[in-house]
Parts: sequence; structure tokens; C-alpha cells
Amino acid sequence: MGIYEELKQRGLIAQVTNEEEIREMVNAGKATFYIGFDCTADSLTAGHFMALTLMKRLQMAGNKPIALIGGGTTMIGDPSGRSDMRKMLTREDIDHNAECFRKQMEKFIEFGPGKAEMVNNADWLLDLNYVELLREVGACFSVNNMLRAECYKQRMEKGLSFFEFNYMIMQSYDFYYLFQHKNCNMQFGGDDQWSNMLGGTELIRKKLGKDAHAMTITLLTDSQGKKMGKTAGNAVWLDPNKTSPFDFYQYWRNVGDADVLKCIRMLTFLPMEQIEEMDAWEGSKLNTAKEILAFELTKLVHGEEEAEKAQQAARSLFAAGGSDAPESELTEADFTDGAIDVVTLLVKTGLVASRSDGRRAVEQGGVSVDGEKVTDFKKTFSEDVFRSGVLVRKGKKSFKKAILK
Repeated sequence: MGIYEELKQRGLIAQVTNEEEIREMVNAGKATFYIGFDCTADSLTAGHFMALTLMKRLQMAGNKPIALIGGGTTMIGDPSGRSDMRKMLTREDIDHNAECFRKQMEKFIEFGPGKAEMVNNADWLLDLNYVELLREVGACFSVNNMLRAECYKQRMEKGLSFFEFNYMIMQSYDFYYLFQHKNCNMQFGGDDQWSNMLGGTELIRKKLGKDAHAMTITLLTDSQGKKMGKTAGNAVWLDPNKTSPFDFYQYWRNVGDADVLKCIRMLTFLPMEQIEEMDAWEGSKLNTAKEILAFELTKLVHGEEEAEKAQQAARSLFAAGGSDAPESELTEADFTDGAIDVVTLLVKTGLVASRSDGRRAVEQGGVSVDGEKVTDFKKTFSEDVFRSGVLVRKGKKSFKKAILK
């Protein structure tokens, strides 16, 4: 089985342009492909996992990845799947975020001569002359077709700015540029990017002829990766300063029964034969599958030592009633008149994303403090009890030891 067949078997491929040619090139290790990452934050998230592991899989099969940092496109912002315009970042913010991305990507992809390459589209997009760009590629885009594109539909309901309307042209130009200057013949992206990516493929063919072998593949990242990248309204970051290795492990340990085997198939590097044996697992064996998923992904991001620590801490937490729970520090400023209410406590420990989520959790009977179930969202606790640490639980699987420092 070639790498392309493996990608299909793992459920990663959504749409392709010319499948036979793509299969032959990828399986032969002759593809030079790119995936773009807009620098909207200073850390990648779990939602990027599918793209990162895909790059690793294809590189292991002999293909060359190009990690495209969107220093230029981030200055506009992708309108796909958005109901409002993204916050505009400064050039300094974008450059800082790009450097953070590079450090995290190096854990997945091997960079160097003849290996993976990282490029930044700010290097060519920011120096473009607008009139010259229109003359060069403007005639290749149909406004009627662009307005029908899936990536613009949601924004059209509330108003799509001309500023954002240009995003498709910028992304298409990326592939056009990389095709000519980096011998890049293939692009990968989320299935929500299909319209934008086809724009690049068509631009190459219109400008360079029908024999220009430019290919497009989309992954199931819109329906799966982005969904998997968030929890309780917050992103699950790859940066350990934003999401600790323990919390990262716990996030994957707590995925739903219906998703765990799908995640193992898509995101881990376990052999397909082993994964197929897991397909018959039910009941308590799904908890074993969740531990495997959490360990494998934590090892990928934070290393085997941190993965083992997180797994041991999680197991000890269940076995010993939370004695090894990760700490969440409180300060005097978190208390009012020497007391803190349970909802504030849940928010400060990060067990909920908002006060409304905290109140809902209490009212549903899913919160306990120091072993006692709390059903009154107005209940308060004296700061004295936190000096030696108090175990705060939300549900059966989320724990924090709140301690006043």
C-alpha cells in the first residue's frame, strides 16, 4: 500500500483535482507540496494537527513539504467560515507569530537542504504593485464565480468587505509563485479551502498552459481538525505555556467515544493493522483507546518524557482521588472580602471558559470542591482553605488543585 492509499484509508482525503496523477506522484515520493498557515496567534493549536502530521507522513515517504507562513495573507485574514472580519495584526505581531510557528513545526518536520522548507508569503505579496498584479492575474478570476464560492457564503450574509474579497486572489497567487519559484506542484488544505485552492490551480493553468501539472488536495480539517482543536470555547495550544502537557493529554483523553478511533486513525502514526484491531473495541476498552490517543499525541508535541508524566499524573488522579492533580494558582486579588464564589473558582482554575459555563456546570450537579458536591452557584469559600490546596472537580474527568500562593 502506497502513502496515498494510506491517507485514504485513514480518512484524510476529502477532494482532489486529478487523482491518478496525484497518487502516482505522491507514492513515488516526487511531490513538492505546500500547506499554508496564517499567523493569527503566537502558537499553533490542536486544530493544526492534521496538517502537521500529514506533512510528516508525506516527508517520510520521500516527498518535500513547504510550510508556507502567511505573513502577507494574515494582514488581510481568511473570511472562510467567518461571520465577522478578523482582527488586523501588525507586521511585528505577525513576524513574532511566524517565528513561534517555526519552532513548533520543527518537532514534526525535518527542515534543511533537500528536505522541508519554510517560506513566508510576505516576501512576495507585500512588494506587489497593485496595478501590475491586476494586469498579470486579474483577468483570470471571474467575479461571478468568486461570489458563488463556499468560502464567502457566510460573510455575504453580513457583508463581505472588498478587503477580504482579495484573499482568494492572494492565496491563489501563493501557489502560482511557488509553482514557478520552488517547483511546487501540489497544495494541501482544509476542505473549507476548496474554492480558494482551486483558484490557484486554475491561475497556473490559465497563465502557464494546460500542461502545467498543478494539483490540489483537500483534507477533512474543516469538519474534524478545527472541531478537535477547541474545547469549552478555548483553543488547545501546542505551546506548553498556554496548554500544559497534562491539560493537553487530558483533552485527548476526554474525547468522545464516537471520535476516539477516528482521531487515532487520522492523527497518530500507529500502524493501520493495529488500528483496525481497535475498531472492534467497545465499553471500557474505549478508555484504553483514549489513553493511547492522548499518549501518542502528547509524545508528538511535548516528547515521550512529558507524555509519560502526564499519563502517570492522570492515572494517579483517578486512583488517588486527585492528590496529583495539576495546580492552579490563586492570588489575593481573586478573593473578595477574603472569599471566592464557586463560579469564579471554576473560571480562575480554567475548568470552564466563562461564568455562564460555570453556573451551568454547578446547576447540573457536576461540580465538587474538596470532595463535596456544590449545587448553589452563589456558594463561597474562605481563602484560608486554599493555602494547602483544594481539589476542584468538574464532571468526572476534569480536575484542578486550587492553591493560594
